[in-house]
Amino acid sequence: MEDRLQMDNGLIPQKIVSVHLQALTLKDLKDQASNKQAQMLQPNPEPSPEIEPKQDVMEHVGRDGPKVLGEEPKQRRGSASGSEPAGDSDRGGGSVEHYHLHLSSCHECLELENSTIESVRFASAENIPDLPYDYSSSLESIADETCPDGEGRRVNVTGKAPNILVYVGSDSQEALGRFQQVRSVLADCVDTDSYILYHLLEESALGDPWPDNCLLLVIATSESIPEDLYQKFMAYLSQGGKVLGLSSSFTFGGFQMTSKGVLQKTVQNLVFSKSDGSEVKLNILSSGYVYREGPGERLSLGKLQGHLENEDQDRMIIQVPFGTCGGEAVLCQVHLELPPSSAVVQTQEDFNLLKSSNIRRYEVLREILTTLGLSCDMKQVPALTPLYLLAATEEIWEPLMQWLGKHVGPEGEIKSSKLSLKFVSSCTSEIEITPSSIPVVTDTEAFSSENFNLEIYRQNLQTKQFGKIILFAEVTPTTMSLLDGLMFEMPQEMGLIAIAVRQTQGKGRGRNAWLSPVGCAISTLLISIPLRSQLGQRIPFVQHLMSLAVVEAVRSIPEYQDINLRVKWPNDIYYSDLMKIGGVLVNSTLMGEMFYILIGCGFNVTNSNPTICINDLVAEYNKQHKAELKPLRADFLIARAVTTLERLIDTFQDQGPSGVLPLYYKYWVHSGQQVRLGSAEGPAASIVGLDDSGFLQVHQEGGEVVTVHPDGNSFDMLRNLILPKRQ
Repeated sequence: MEDRLQMDNGLIPQKIVSVHLQALTLKDLKDQASNKQAQMLQPNPEPSPEIEPKQDVMEHVGRDGPKVLGEEPKQRRGSASGSEPAGDSDRGGGSVEHYHLHLSSCHECLELENSTIESVRFASAENIPDLPYDYSSSLESIADETCPDGEGRRVNVTGKAPNILVYVGSDSQEALGRFQQVRSVLADCVDTDSYILYHLLEESALGDPWPDNCLLLVIATSESIPEDLYQKFMAYLSQGGKVLGLSSSFTFGGFQMTSKGVLQKTVQNLVFSKSDGSEVKLNILSSGYVYREGPGERLSLGKLQGHLENEDQDRMIIQVPFGTCGGEAVLCQVHLELPPSSAVVQTQEDFNLLKSSNIRRYEVLREILTTLGLSCDMKQVPALTPLYLLAATEEIWEPLMQWLGKHVGPEGEIKSSKLSLKFVSSCTSEIEITPSSIPVVTDTEAFSSENFNLEIYRQNLQTKQFGKIILFAEVTPTTMSLLDGLMFEMPQEMGLIAIAVRQTQGKGRGRNAWLSPVGCAISTLLISIPLRSQLGQRIPFVQHLMSLAVVEAVRSIPEYQDINLRVKWPNDIYYSDLMKIGGVLVNSTLMGEMFYILIGCGFNVTNSNPTICINDLVAEYNKQHKAELKPLRADFLIARAVTTLERLIDTFQDQGPSGVLPLYYKYWVHSGQQVRLGSAEGPAASIVGLDDSGFLQVHQEGGEVVTVHPDGNSFDMLRNLILPKRQ
């Protein structure tokens, strides 16, 4: 019972003996319970605290005292290592709350008894032979002996939260660092509200009943696994357990690890076969070991396999089913757990190769986890939050309030075709937040956010007009619709901007969706441009100026000029010419003689996965140049980008395209680039630059200069093609 059973007067059982009850005995207990339950509950409809079963916990005592291996998610959220004391389940002294025992008369206790009997059947000495194993016998026969007839696949029967346990070797600071790495990558793949990831210490692995509640055991250490612990892991497999080996020494079933020093810590090309037979090709970081078939009896392989694209086609990933209870392991000598920014990755070239395959690294890992029985469905969409009305300067607040007083409706609302903004002094739980109706909190003296520092934004916003009035949300559908009802009414000098930490319905060009995880700088800026002006006659340049503003906002910071951030035609922000790091979406409306323009912009600042972010570039630059540049913040860069955009627009209005194109060409990725038009067999052309309207010009071999419009074409950087945009 894992020390959960406590009786009156502080009595604690010292020993529990498992028994097999006949079906008739169980039926009698259930009948007896159902007869008495109505009598017990009728006088007192509220459940008594004396008969309420205690919250399930599974403890183990490590070197630092009581530590929790399994607990309610709400109590454990935020803990990285799973090593905090269990609170009211500590047994070192002090007040302990006890519960009366009603196993034969309480429905809840009867359920607990039934699950415990089932659990004991899985873990009883009858079904698991005393280890060590007889290695001269077949592993398959051991698996057959340890799986009770008719049990089938191993299931979670205790009703506790499902655990993913991570074993990273002997207890040390280095091991803790490995655990954090593994935990981070797994948390990116599975919903941490559905699974709990715990650090499995060696002492706990040997002494605690962790297999009862473990959906997946992850072994991520190159250290040799002690004999007694290896036997524990094999027993877990024998009962239908699932194991994932990440560059680990763990192997079985006739497969051996062979050192291949030339591969160690090198980037290699891997071909990974998925369960449906399709293949994924990616760049991986090799551990330096490969799997070979040893002498003697060996187990058959599953469908998941990965081999290098070399002459030997070295096996790096194998799926090994085990026994008749559904046990299986996926063993990898590929560092799927390490990010491209890991200290193990030494060169800029290797970093680039691994980052370019980072999405496919996650695809492979999710395929493995799904095959091992976990769900890697998209995490639940976060709940929408209210907007906060903020001002970048004190003097603009009073005019803003006066304007609002004249323009809100009787219910304090401003409505548009897309949504209704309801201005309130504070947001209570009774106020519903939907994509079409969002409250805006105006009393913001106590405003604070972990992800947006208003003071940092104020200090770095150096504009005459842009970005002065802020609508901020932690979670909103899309910032592009928040300003819809205000854009034609609010005075231009108030400079509206919508900023969000996360979007649930972010939009890109065409029908594309823009993913907006935490760490992405997301904003929509409202500007107005006179039709009869330099920029008003060349509106396509707006998206180029915004992309340029983001790049210049970073590279104009002292000492950050060599961070390789660039612009890509027509509206993307890139790391070198390798990976997209952000994008721009522009919606313009002409009313009379004025363009009202919404500029949506999103770029990755702190979110390394699944692709790349600006702080990855900063960290890699520091590693390559022994520098100490500080990581950047989203609020800081949004303010700098808006400031830079206003300056670029002013320059454009004064000087036309020639005033900004030299800076644009300094940062764009297309200088001298050779492309094919339409397909790989299409006519060759070289990129010339932008024409006077902001469209791309290409020069065909032996032909004329052709103008390419962004609305009809897209640029495939990986193949150097200009392609017709698919409808």
